[in-house]
Amino acid sequence: MESMNFDMVGPALVLGLACIGSSIGCGIGGMASHAVMSRVEENHGKFIGMSAMASSQSIYGFVLMLLMKNSITAGKLSAMGGVGIGISVGLALMFSSIYQGMCAASGIQASAKQPAIIGKCFAALGIVESFSLFAFVFALLLI
Repeated sequence: MESMNFDMVGPALVLGLACIGSSIGCGIGGMASHAVMSRVEENHGKFIGMSAMASSQSIYGFVLMLLMKNSITAGKLSAMGGVGIGISVGLALMFSSIYQGMCAASGIQASAKQPAIIGKCFAALGIVESFSLFAFVFALLLI
């Protein structure tokens, strides 16, 4: 009987968790965007852009998946190290995406009522994004 190879579990986890989070976050923001666009005549593009902000974490997960795969294949990263990085960073990316979607939803609703605050709402989304960037950079340092 051949033993199982767990080398690619970590890279798969970081990508999968990041994509799950991005889809949930974009879904939350998208629902708010649709609801608000039915009531207001302007800023539709900004609402759509705000609702798509949570998609960036899937890009971070994809890049990390590729780099982790290469490090594991080259023998620089153990399979268990990859699993640890994949779970911890994947969860950080996932939760950042979900909360960014929630922040986008409230920003979309608020800026529908007060259009002048839309830039401030994007600033708040950037703050939430920064935590996924921290997790991404810390993972790069570990790989």
